[in-house]
Amino acid sequence: MNHNLPPTPDTSFDNPHKQRHGLARLWHALRHSLAGLRAGWAEKAFRLEAVLALVLLPLSCWLGRGWVEVALLAGSVVAVMVAELLNTAVESAVDRVGPQWHALSKRAKDLGSAAVLLALLFCGAVWVAALVARFG
Repeated sequence: MNHNLPPTPDTSFDNPHKQRHGLARLWHALRHSLAGLRAGWAEKAFRLEAVLALVLLPLSCWLGRGWVEVALLAGSVVAVMVAELLNTAVESAVDRVGPQWHALSKRAKDLGSAAVLLALLFCGAVWVAALVARFG
């Protein structure tokens, strides 16, 4: 017996979803992802970003001069949506702990908000640069 190995964790209390494999696991993951998108849709900021994405994603195909530019334009839009979903997840987790004010709760929410801000600034910079390159 090798005493240098860590003990095997007791998996009897694991989430039953972790026991799935193959297509069943992918199917359930897709269902959870779609539920997450529906939950995101309940957020005003995400809805606004999603509507803008409906305009900007096709526009990125027209504005970009090659696949790299199209990918950068579209990716910057998607990055904003990803940051917004993650920010909402952080806020939900913090709110689950309790409604009382706490410095760490504020910090977590501020960091999530800062991530969205950086994604928005990056997206704006990419789009301005592409517009200037195309028309300037």
